[in-house]
Amino acid sequence: MKSHAVRLESAGHSVTVVAAERAVTDWSGRYFGPWWKAATVEAQDVCAGAVVIAEVDHGRFGDESLAVTRVAHRSVGYARARLLVAEDREAGLIRAVSPEDGLAYRSEPHAGSLLVFGCETEPVATATARLAREMLRGLLLRDGWAVLHASAVVAEDGRTVLTLGRKGAGKTTTALALAGRHGCGLLANDRVFVRANDRGGVDVLPWPSAAALGLGLLDALGWAGICRERLEAGEALHPTQDRRVTEALLAGRREPLWEGGKELKVQVFPDQFPGWFGVPLATEGQAAALVFPRIEAGAAPAEEDAPCGLGEGDFMSGATEDRYPDVFGLVGVDGGGTEEARRAVAERLAELPHHSVVLGHDVGANADFLAKVTGCV
Repeated sequence: MKSHAVRLESAGHSVTVVAAERAVTDWSGRYFGPWWKAATVEAQDVCAGAVVIAEVDHGRFGDESLAVTRVAHRSVGYARARLLVAEDREAGLIRAVSPEDGLAYRSEPHAGSLLVFGCETEPVATATARLAREMLRGLLLRDGWAVLHASAVVAEDGRTVLTLGRKGAGKTTTALALAGRHGCGLLANDRVFVRANDRGGVDVLPWPSAAALGLGLLDALGWAGICRERLEAGEALHPTQDRRVTEALLAGRREPLWEGGKELKVQVFPDQFPGWFGVPLATEGQAAALVFPRIEAGAAPAEEDAPCGLGEGDFMSGATEDRYPDVFGLVGVDGGGTEEARRAVAERLAELPHHSVVLGHDVGANADFLAKVTGCV
């Protein structure tokens, strides 16, 4: 049986996904796309480097499940599911099974190899992409990169605007205002890899993920109608999207949807930014300015005389990355990077222009204001 493969690359590191089912490798290719230079390769050419192999095979899933449950194992939470983990330190082998998801895993961290077995294609494809991202994250973090909780856009000359703040502060609003109206490349909407470089600056790389956009922001950007047309034509947004959001888009609703104090948002695939909305994706940049936004309905965009600066909480860490604990030995360091890497980045970013701003709901006005303030367009 012919196998398919897609290679992901960033900053000189790569991970290859191999599977007999094309749908599995297509999922990784789409999910990481231009951000991590996803490219189809010949499976027979995959002979070295980090690799994730996926199989949709009920029998193999059963065999791997028994291999875990028949020996001493522990139970952990992983990707919002229960994971049973058995570790053979002598053999350098980690086995795991997620009974509810119908997924089993076999990891050999020192060999840079991980196998995923499952009963159905979609869960296998999703798990494979997630673990490929974890594997490449580990390669980058061990190479001195750190993970910053920020959105980022890149101008044509590589200068990058980082937007920071707590959840709901307006990081995504700021990034998409610049990317949607002034032609900047979208590097990331929620987190980025950062590393101090030998030129006295900070290099920035994307963290590929689906983007969560509220219905109000989608409307303000002028994208709600586009989404409705695409959905009516049979296309789909990311499968993690709540069906009520899809129904609201199809019904032409624009007001935010809430459940228990949490806004239900549109979940956009990375490739839908250029494909649906004409927003290019950037693959790298160098930090040039930091923006700390605050959203206020009816406000005219303006700079504020308010304290702003990078804090330890702006870096991701083991405490903030506990949804995906490193049970497979793929990362090897703190999930947000080493303390030394974070400190070096913080010192460099402190030297860049900082802008504390208030933004309203007029995306065009926000975009023009941000372009002028940051000087990056």
